[in-house]
Amino acid sequence: MQNDIAALTLDLGGVRVTRVEEASDPILRPAEIFPDSTPEIIQANLDWLSPRFYDAESDRLVITIQSFLLQSGGLNILVDTCVGDCKQRLRPDFDNKRWRWLERLAAAGVQPQDVHFAVSTHLHVDHVGWHTQRVGDEWKPTFPNARYLFTHPEWEYWRNNEGHPALVRTGDYIGDSVWPLFHAGQADLVAMDHEIAPGIALVPLPGHTPGHVGVSVSGSHREVLLTADLFHHPLQCCYPHWNTRFCLDPEHSRATRLRMMAHLAETGLLVLPAHFPAPTAGVLRKLTPGEDAVHPDHVYRFDFQ
Repeated sequence: MQNDIAALTLDLGGVRVTRVEEASDPILRPAEIFPDSTPEIIQANLDWLSPRFYDAESDRLVITIQSFLLQSGGLNILVDTCVGDCKQRLRPDFDNKRWRWLERLAAAGVQPQDVHFAVSTHLHVDHVGWHTQRVGDEWKPTFPNARYLFTHPEWEYWRNNEGHPALVRTGDYIGDSVWPLFHAGQADLVAMDHEIAPGIALVPLPGHTPGHVGVSVSGSHREVLLTADLFHHPLQCCYPHWNTRFCLDPEHSRATRLRMMAHLAETGLLVLPAHFPAPTAGVLRKLTPGEDAVHPDHVYRFDFQ
């Protein structure tokens, strides 16, 4: 397990970033997540999609669910906490599952009591699950010594929309995974550009949700951007205008994504998307006209590192 963890760790120079994976499975049919997807487009991309990014037998895209552990200056900072264990969810892929996520966190050398900050890039079911765990008949904070960070606009939106279709569709993850943190006095509301620690700061990426953020992490010799749900799947690198059906403000989401993808391609900044499979880290590259003769409609390519 230690060798596995070592392979999932980036040393940025004084800052370590470790992927803590919960699952990487075929979950969503292409048209279920991307309204612009068609069977013809998927068929035209099978040469690179299958089997790593798409399971043709089930007609489902492979979606990785993972957290990122940031370690700097003696601090342990978790960014997002996956789906979680033993939670009632309407999606069968998530319902009452027992993942080995806490074991993988322990393999990275961190126990729940060692976590100083748990950061939510946004409040969707696959990003907040391990915020809490069942203790007797109650949901209690998984990380007893942590401050849980939420952006102001994100929390204001969800607390005022408790009947939101996302909760009806999925199950009340706000009730079992977020409200208990406020009841326990461990939740903090922060600005969308909040600096968590030196070299570690939130980056506003609104549209997918109102307070959706990425996380910029700078070490002494490299910088990386955790892009959260700026894009969900490598297909969106090929077709950057594609939104997901989970984007609350589609036009704003598309504008943010197009702007940021142009910036990432121009700068060559290393990125860690929330849902890309191992090794996850990579660089976005703009394709020149005619460069990809097989896929002339592709705009960008994601080069895994």
